[in-house]
Amino acid sequence: MTQDTHVTGGSGMPSRRRFDRRTVLRGAALGAASPLLPATAATASAGGGDRGRGGPGAGSVSFRWLGTAGWRIDVGERTVLFDPYLSRFPTGLFDGAFDPRTPLLSRPTAVDPHIGRAELVLVSHSHWDHLADVPHIAQATGARVVGTETTYHLLVALGVDAGQISVVKGGEVLDFGGITVEVVPSLHSRNKKCSYLAPGTLNSPPATPPSTIGDLPEGDTLAFQVTAGTAGPSAFLMGASDFSERAVQGLRPDLAMIAVPAGTATHRYVPRLLGALDHPRVAVPVHWDNFEVPYGGSPERDPAMDLDAFVAEVQRVSPATRVVVPDYGTVYDGDLRPRNSATPSTPSTPR
Repeated sequence: MTQDTHVTGGSGMPSRRRFDRRTVLRGAALGAASPLLPATAATASAGGGDRGRGGPGAGSVSFRWLGTAGWRIDVGERTVLFDPYLSRFPTGLFDGAFDPRTPLLSRPTAVDPHIGRAELVLVSHSHWDHLADVPHIAQATGARVVGTETTYHLLVALGVDAGQISVVKGGEVLDFGGITVEVVPSLHSRNKKCSYLAPGTLNSPPATPPSTIGDLPEGDTLAFQVTAGTAGPSAFLMGASDFSERAVQGLRPDLAMIAVPAGTATHRYVPRLLGALDHPRVAVPVHWDNFEVPYGGSPERDPAMDLDAFVAEVQRVSPATRVVVPDYGTVYDGDLRPRNSATPSTPSTPR
């Protein structure tokens, strides 16, 4: 694992506040006002979020898909990363020759152009396609990392300062000074035999620092809901295609970044998830791309994922939900509409 000069920093405080953001955003006073506009065009109106109280306005929020399950969320000049994996090295996973002895790598030249000045990194679980680049990012930026106890032990073994890592279990509501992070207990996807890939947890440091992808157990799985300011938007972020139905009920996100399943092991995955989330305004399929080819250009589909069938099922069970299939390199606004791309994100259904 490539190591960079160590930097420390970042902090967070828990909060008990919960906001019904979709009720606010759906209010007639908002319409298509400033939550949907770039920061330069936002005006002081009902859609201005908490601009007058020193926090970020909803119009200043942008989203970039980093491929796999990863996201970069910019709230004004502040950057939050979720499951950032950009090194994308081959393991044989996509050609039938998966090798758990594949060396664990991080390629700063592939990572650094896409992460901004991250101050917060959220990690859903500890498999390589979610964790491999986190040590480099944490050391290079000083960002605070939020993840499970397993993630904590692995990162410390890989050289990250323990003081940068916040261990969570699910259920926490963390206030990072205008960016609220709700931690949601979740589940990893399962194969046709209803089994997990590389299961296991760590309750103490590993005997030796991880050097291969097989050294990274799942370590339990989390989802996160990130909200900019008090008026949103709120984004529900998944790192794997399963969930705890009872844990997500009541979240009611504006945007749902949903991992596409590779099979049918999870009973009625899409209807149950969208129902529990109360049919979000926008659904964004993720984790359907081939993450062993370099990041850039147009995504190459994972042949095991039926993206078209997933989109069709979302539209069938939640016809009022707009589906946005993301692309690499596109900057999306707070309603997941492209800001900088001439190619529209399709398919979509107006809401």
